[in-house]
Amino acid sequence: MASRFSGALQLTDLDDFITPSQECIKPVKIEKTKSKTGAKIKIGEDGYFDLSSGREQKLQKVEITLADCLACSGCITSAESVLVTKQSQEELLRVLSERKYTDSKGATMDVSLVVVSISPQPLLSLALRYKLTAQEATRKVSGYFKKLGADLVLDMTLAEDFSLLEAQQEFLERYRNQQNDPSGKYLPMLASSCPGWVCYAEKTHGSFILPYISSTKSPQQIQGSLVKQHLAGRRELQPSALYHVTLMPCYDKKLEASREDFYSEVYNCQDVDCVITAIELEQMLSSDDKSLSDIMDGELDWPWDESDAKGIKGHIGSGSGGYSDAVFLHAADQLFGATDPPLEYKNLRNPDFREASLEKDGKEVLKFAIANGFRNIQNLVQKLKRGKSPYHYVEVMACPSGCLNGGAQIRPYQGESTRELVGQLYTMYRELPQSEDENQTVSRLYNEWLSGKHSDKARAMLHTQYHALEKSDVALNIKW
Repeated sequence: MASRFSGALQLTDLDDFITPSQECIKPVKIEKTKSKTGAKIKIGEDGYFDLSSGREQKLQKVEITLADCLACSGCITSAESVLVTKQSQEELLRVLSERKYTDSKGATMDVSLVVVSISPQPLLSLALRYKLTAQEATRKVSGYFKKLGADLVLDMTLAEDFSLLEAQQEFLERYRNQQNDPSGKYLPMLASSCPGWVCYAEKTHGSFILPYISSTKSPQQIQGSLVKQHLAGRRELQPSALYHVTLMPCYDKKLEASREDFYSEVYNCQDVDCVITAIELEQMLSSDDKSLSDIMDGELDWPWDESDAKGIKGHIGSGSGGYSDAVFLHAADQLFGATDPPLEYKNLRNPDFREASLEKDGKEVLKFAIANGFRNIQNLVQKLKRGKSPYHYVEVMACPSGCLNGGAQIRPYQGESTRELVGQLYTMYRELPQSEDENQTVSRLYNEWLSGKHSDKARAMLHTQYHALEKSDVALNIKW
């Protein structure tokens, strides 16, 4: 089965992270003994065996959670590499039935409100699979989750708007800092919305690459802050009483949701409790012998204000959220007074690595790029390490063709190419209503929820940090 994690999270085709492998430094559970000679271990085809007692005793497998995986410096995982106990369709159905969940620390929480947040890419994948328009699919998906027991179903446009606005402002600050301190590591600013890319950077390039990565949270995690911090307050609920589910295009988002950085010690909860993907939703429907077309319509909810601006929307630029375009146009205007400049990307060695530039008075003043896929990410990093990167900003996504081709999007039919499928999805994305980043709801939330655009609270809710994880020097970590 093809991996549903991005290429940046795969180093090898492990069949199962829980089975013994030199890629995992915690493959089996070994009980401590009083033996002075240490344990004698036999490696068999179906596991490890302890021979210390004079007889073969198969060693117990260890359950590795997503949080364990992120904290461990021993590997980068592949699709079936993680025992997904808290990020599965089975767990979601159990929580909806029992109205209780177990948090990442093992505590059982009662659920007062189940909130599902939908991103556009998996919604379009489902629409194409079931031959529906984006609007029809939105109503069907909303109806399906509400039938299962969700209380609110939200679109993520507001979080996407916040993420783009914060990325724009962060770039201006980095650009000016670089002008004042040419030796600083401010540029190129590298997009941070792809968790596969971020995890790869943390585990393989560490302190060298991390200063360049944008601190702006991804839309998923900003949505988590909106739901667990703002919405919970409006409903007079503890954040831990909300169970927050997101519908996303790749399994990497499960890793992102499980990061310790997105766990509140104050409220004892994650910002996002469960991530479900397009392919998992298709499996849920299939297991009930249903098509999405059969589901009764439901409406999206809009709990933020009276404007009722709900609806799945797109942004100018790529199908991964349009970061490069949004930051480029804003920087051109704010730094060089270029309003509505031409923005044309030129393909380099392949369509997944392309660049655009802005000239003023015959001089190139901005150079941006979009790098999708593991191969292009490696090329980008090597340019940085050689000091030969010409870019001010790079939109980086681990999956070829970006989020529309996320690892857990519904795969092409037999005889249909991935390129054809992504082309159809991109056309559908372009046909979505376009969101205006600087809208009334965003402006009001900046003032009422975050106490202003540049406040400490805005920084806490909309930005994050990264951690270099150096490889452990242990025998099981050696590449044979």
